[in-house]
Amino acid sequence: MTALEQAIFTFIHLVAASIWIGGSLFIGIVFSPLLKTMTDSLEERMQIMIRVGRRFNKIAVPSLIILMGTGLYSSYALLSKPELLVATSYGAYLIIKILLVIALIITYIIHVRVIRKDVEEKIMLKQMPENQIQKLRKKIIILGEVTVVLSIAILFFASLLDAGV
Repeated sequence: MTALEQAIFTFIHLVAASIWIGGSLFIGIVFSPLLKTMTDSLEERMQIMIRVGRRFNKIAVPSLIILMGTGLYSSYALLSKPELLVATSYGAYLIIKILLVIALIITYIIHVRVIRKDVEEKIMLKQMPENQIQKLRKKIIILGEVTVVLSIAILFFASLLDAGV
């Protein structure tokens, strides 16, 4: 791969990371707390969050897929030589990063299963009792926090790999 091709490849990876991590941080740190000032109704806040989540997922999921694809492609040379994974710090950091990505995917799958289409529809149609909405909200907050922490940890290990540490 030429230097220009590598730069373009890295650029695509970084744009996808910016969308995934930036969007997750924005929703968790800015938008979610702001919702509390917009309405006192938990049901309305959940309805708004569902709409925002649906819209965000339209760009976040493809970004995550691009991230995984470009990450695997970039790591292919090392992954094809397993002995280097355990013999170098680069390999060790790559293993940790891959494990964190797997944990992120599992967390995202759990998140999608917790707030399934039928659950979203019940909330949107105002057919879910507030106590159930409150329990669901707590789960979503925990899963969102785990997603953000894992994403930041992955970003940190990507920095270590890029630095060649």
